[in-house]
Amino acid sequence: MFCYQCEQTMKGTGCNMTAGVCGKEAVTAESQDLLVNITKNVGTVANRLRKAGVKDREADLFVMEALFTTVTNVNFDTQKVLDLALKGLNLRDRLYKNAKERGIEVPSMREFPTSAEEVKKIWNDISIPQRRSSRSDDIAGLEELITYGLKGMAAYADHAHILNVEDDEVFAFFHEALDFISTQRTANELLGMALKVGEVNLKVMGLLDTANTKTYGNPEPTKVRVTAIKGKALLVSGHDLKDLEEILKQTEGKGINVYTHGEMLPCNAYPQLKKYKHLAGNYGSAWQNQQKEFDLFPGSIVMTTNCIQKPKDTYKGRIFTCGLVQFPGVTHIKNRDFTPAINAALQEKGFEQNEPEKFITVGFGHNAVMSVAGKVIDGVKAGKIKHFFLIGGCDGAKP
Repeated sequence: MFCYQCEQTMKGTGCNMTAGVCGKEAVTAESQDLLVNITKNVGTVANRLRKAGVKDREADLFVMEALFTTVTNVNFDTQKVLDLALKGLNLRDRLYKNAKERGIEVPSMREFPTSAEEVKKIWNDISIPQRRSSRSDDIAGLEELITYGLKGMAAYADHAHILNVEDDEVFAFFHEALDFISTQRTANELLGMALKVGEVNLKVMGLLDTANTKTYGNPEPTKVRVTAIKGKALLVSGHDLKDLEEILKQTEGKGINVYTHGEMLPCNAYPQLKKYKHLAGNYGSAWQNQQKEFDLFPGSIVMTTNCIQKPKDTYKGRIFTCGLVQFPGVTHIKNRDFTPAINAALQEKGFEQNEPEKFITVGFGHNAVMSVAGKVIDGVKAGKIKHFFLIGGCDGAKP
């Protein structure tokens, strides 16, 4: 395997052993490379069809979900990745036939295997090292920069799509960019596309913001308890607000306190989520500390969208995945029916006593900040405010 898509790769240069720093096995990483290559094929043909006025809803959703699936810490289940690759191959071939029948010019497509054993045999041909050696580190690096930008964009777009907010121009751009990097380009051309990815991603972040605030209201400054309350407990980690909402609905009246973890912390500030009285606060800290924190949590755990690490045996039976997140041997929630996780929470002992109260305040989103912008500006002019701190990003595990 070879993977350098995250900041924590081995020695800062790339994971190239039997497993990645994230715990991803070589065969899983290689299967994800296969899926990315097939997704490029789908995007290429879908782009040519779009230019001829033919849109394909299945292609739009597949590209978004396939790219998101290959983000670090999302899907560690090799067979599920290969199943998605097979779905992509069938979709690609259907699109290709459609394009040919319409007289649309499309490049020839290679055949790909869909078994782990066969993928290993062809991996060198489709790998990053192959492009680095045949072209250059800079060219391969720029191609990957674009690919990783598209993956991040896919994550945002998928979250917005779940809340029924999307933009057809964004789907079109996914296809355009994948088609673009499927043919040889100069460094300057690739840099230009990388900048365009950033530009469109800003638009997608706006879509997600609209989706979240339209559905759950604008975040407002909120005191969040960060110590445990006596009682049964269910922990929600990841990023998906819809999953949290469904868990809150399905646990209402069942004597279960629901806690957020990691990047779910801001959810405590959304009016339509914090109205649930059993949203008890936040437990633990950042995603990279989950193995220690989940081990100590006396309830069930639901991982939404990403950031899962290899579960320890001590809690593997009470952790659940949903959406695109999957891990071998971990029960996967389907159709947002969280009954298995709820039953597991009821079976665990929960917190046996109240911990001393401690709170942090969250909810300073752009709406809250802009509502006091005049006062802030006056404070700066009067010399009462002399320093601003910008806190952003959730991916860094280092100080």
